[in-house]
Amino acid sequence: MEKNENSTRREFIKKTALTTSAVALGSTIPASVLGANDTIRMGFIGVGNRGSQLLRRFMSNSDVKVAAFCDVYEPYLLRDHSKVSKMFIDEVGGRVPALEEEIPSDVKRFQDFRKLLDQKDIDAVCIATPDHWHAVQTIMAMDAGKDVYVEKPLTITIHEGRKMVEAQKRTGRIAQVGLNRRGSKVYQNLVKMVQDGKIGKVTVARAYRISNMFPDGIGIRKPQQPPKDFDWDMWLGPREFIPFQSNIFPYKFRWWSAYSSQMGNWGVHYMDVIRWLLNEKAPVAISAHGTSFIKDDRTIPDTMEVVFEMGSGVLISFSIYEGCGGQGLPWGEIEFRGSKGTLYTKDSSYKIEPAGSGQFQDWDELMQVEEFSLEKREDATANLIRNFLDNVKSRGKVWCPLEVGHRSTTFAHLANIACETKKRLEWDAEKEQFTNCDEANKLLHYQYRGDWKL
Repeated sequence: MEKNENSTRREFIKKTALTTSAVALGSTIPASVLGANDTIRMGFIGVGNRGSQLLRRFMSNSDVKVAAFCDVYEPYLLRDHSKVSKMFIDEVGGRVPALEEEIPSDVKRFQDFRKLLDQKDIDAVCIATPDHWHAVQTIMAMDAGKDVYVEKPLTITIHEGRKMVEAQKRTGRIAQVGLNRRGSKVYQNLVKMVQDGKIGKVTVARAYRISNMFPDGIGIRKPQQPPKDFDWDMWLGPREFIPFQSNIFPYKFRWWSAYSSQMGNWGVHYMDVIRWLLNEKAPVAISAHGTSFIKDDRTIPDTMEVVFEMGSGVLISFSIYEGCGGQGLPWGEIEFRGSKGTLYTKDSSYKIEPAGSGQFQDWDELMQVEEFSLEKREDATANLIRNFLDNVKSRGKVWCPLEVGHRSTTFAHLANIACETKKRLEWDAEKEQFTNCDEANKLLHYQYRGDWKL
């Protein structure tokens, strides 16, 4: 094909954009087998930044009854923004929730999640606490007879994830992991397209997290007394006790390795989509490099490169750039490079660019340029929540069960462990053990503080 004809065809496709309605594309979403009047009584454990976002989405469903709240920070528990510490507002700004929901007057409120789980009239719980709490709270909730919607990343260690999966099998509870791209109609349809060979044999997939935090990052703070209405000891839970700092809570715990990581915060989303679309379970080898240019209190790198080698030979690359800016991919959030074409995608649209001929090759294009976008942007998280609620009623299979969430979250832990040990690690996904590094195996879990246990 002549160059000018190719250009004209590309422009035509871009102008006409292959679009369709969200309803048409979303035909994979099942309807509830029960009526809308079958109310699900929900308890919410952790109602800060993400917890408030999920609360609002749950409340938008007419068959949800908000029955109870639990939080270790009293203003969040009372939904009273006027009582939020100015120190917290100055520290994280908009990450402090507005707390403006219209809450039923009969909602029960607890600072200890165990008391919430003791409530016999609660059917299910939404867990949106920091990562280091997810395993203990999810297992205890299922043992208490509750179904669970738990935020990503599922865990802070690989060992925790396996214990959660075992607990679900033991209790038979419904559990959904909040990897929200599982609720995207675009990604749901791309699964079949990619696995059926639409872009040929995929050899490389990559994604980036770019957020230029230079020069101050999360700042440097001195230990101090926490506000009187904040239970710091309970917030730490199973983790080792350290003095309170305002650049840990609220929200900035995501830059402290004891409580989270950016590989867990962002990388898990992209690794989940990549392994989903490629039908991959786990890597066989991992290598990672990390460094820091920002002088702040963080305990994770601000710059990180990770490569996962899959058993199929596919290489998955993820980059975290918080010490610089710029663009990662030319478009979208994830790139899949296939022998026939390259797919660029995000949760509302995608583009496919045909592959060109390489050295010693002379061929016609193996596929056509293709673009797609939803006519109306959807809320993938709301879709995932609706799927959870429907399956609480039907006792069916959710889109992101614990085994799926565990396998995707494992990618984050493997990357962090490889970065810490500074070794190329070989991984046995069945035994969930490293085969070439005893040091790395020691990082699969940690000793809980006090009486906390799985």
